[in-house]
Amino acid sequence: MFGAFKNLKGKAAEIAGQHGDKIADGVEKVGDFVDNKTGGKHSDKIDSAVDKTQDAVEKLGDDKKK
Repeated sequence: MFGAFKNLKGKAAEIAGQHGDKIADGVEKVGDFVDNKTGGKHSDKIDSAVDKTQDAVEKLGDDKKK
């Protein structure tokens, strides 16, 4: 089971390394969509989640480049 998780993480890191910018743009668009649908009531929380997700994708992609 641990081996399967490690393999999955490796594949995710590879994808993040190759397409991190596209993933980050997509996350930003999803955040904007959700913010619009909630009428801006949760903008601070949505922005925080988007930032954390983008940071995680960047870190994951950087780990693969090492």
